[in-house]
Amino acid sequence: MKLRLATRESPLALWQARHVASLLEQSGGDVAVELVPMTTQGDQQLNQPLAAIGGKGLFLKELEQAMAEDRADFAVHSLKDVPYELPDGFTLAAVLDRHDPRDALVSQHYASLDELPAGAVVGTSSLRRQAQLLNRRSDLTVRSLRGNVNTRVRKLDDGDYDAIVLATAGLERLDMADRIAQRIDVEDSLPAVGQGVVAIECREDDDACIEVMRRLHHAPTHRLVTAERSFSEALADSCQLPMAANATATGGGLRLDGLVATADGSRLLREAMVAPENDPAALGLALAQSLIKAGADEILDAAR
Repeated sequence: MKLRLATRESPLALWQARHVASLLEQSGGDVAVELVPMTTQGDQQLNQPLAAIGGKGLFLKELEQAMAEDRADFAVHSLKDVPYELPDGFTLAAVLDRHDPRDALVSQHYASLDELPAGAVVGTSSLRRQAQLLNRRSDLTVRSLRGNVNTRVRKLDDGDYDAIVLATAGLERLDMADRIAQRIDVEDSLPAVGQGVVAIECREDDDACIEVMRRLHHAPTHRLVTAERSFSEALADSCQLPMAANATATGGGLRLDGLVATADGSRLLREAMVAPENDPAALGLALAQSLIKAGADEILDAAR
């Protein structure tokens, strides 16, 4: 069975695609995978913050178009880039075992957020990270930073920033763990929904492809991200809205931490809930409703 894998051309996306291809080819000996690299709108439009040009779905459209036109059979994504609602005709067939979901501080001169001096320039492409940074350290200067991981690190090395914040998982997957100054605790920077998780998307009607992808599906990770994505759906998540959620397993149950904030970090609401693991979507919805009662809807209305 030969399958065509649509992937972005960034080094991290190619790593994820090759990783999935290797796992599939080892899963039963009856699968061969051909990579179909392509550039997406999200990769091309780097002169503006992602939130200003249409959000994280810009990383998926060309890959989905390739599947729709039968130029590819499936696509591999970072789950944090995948909107809750997929276009008609597509489905997430599998999620892989989660990697470290934490954010990472990368800096040549400072070992932690606390060591950054007042006025230090920190680069990030994420309103979620920006809001939490400024809530913790209102004396910092946060500036937009776009591009793939290698491009962002190069801009740091060129002296454009005192520090940058990236995903730990991406740095480790690209063998750049030595660049991490601090793996930021989730108490200080709650991760994005689905951060650290690789997801596989197929056409909804391609039963044969979906069946093959299910070999890689990791049910415990799926429970965690179901809670997180339910939370984001209830709050109409997008790149334009600073919010975060992270689920963890807790001895037969799930704990879900959720956060909503203003972009400048001046107001931040954060709560946690624990529930049995059998209905993660209900947990996500319940936490979202609790934050709405606490005033999250006012914050989100102002941000839209």
